Amino acid sequence: MVHAERAALIEDLARLDDEQWRQPSLCAGWTVHDVAAHLVDTARTTRLGFVAGLARARFDFDRQNARGVERERAGSPGETLERLRRVASRRSTPPAPLDSRLVEEVVHGEDIRRPLGLTRAYPPQAVVRGLRLQLRTPASFGGAKELASRVRLIATDAEVLAGDGPEVRGPALSLLLAVSGRRVALDELDGPGLATLAAPA
Repeated sequence: MVHAERAALIEDLARLDDEQWRQPSLCAGWTVHDVAAHLVDTARTTRLGFVAGLARARFDFDRQNARGVERERAGSPGETLERLRRVASRRSTPPAPLDSRLVEEVVHGEDIRRPLGLTRAYPPQAVVRGLRLQLRTPASFGGAKELASRVRLIATDAEVLAGDGPEVRGPALSLLLAVSGRRVALDELDGPGLATLAAPA
């Protein structure tokens, strides 16, 4: 599933012009080109390499990610795309559950596609597995475990029902994006728990 998502994103990126590569993504401060470079970096990451890189970044995840983007962002979009093609079939992973790779590919795929008006029909299993992982991962590791103790999330297009508190309903992809900090997805959700979900962490 991870390899399929990488291949689908590569196909979309191959159709972009230089101006689209320069567009802001849903990741604050990152362009489409930056997100693509980040995906190259995470695809190359090994368990040992992640730990070593985090130590060099003084255990600052944001600094580590920024360094990875700087390292893998080539001089042109075409070069960065070629780097992404070369790592698309890699199986290396940082020291995290394998489903974290699905979160990475689906959420960052939307970080790129939504600002450009592109859509993808993601395999439901990939979205659901990513959402379930986010709901059991602490916020300190980029997840939403604490949030799930305050709201009850109900997917309207998949068998996902999790958390305690006022309900929030919507498509599984929108729930995944919302619990991953993408506020753009909040408009696709409803329910009495939406204000709690939308509140700053």
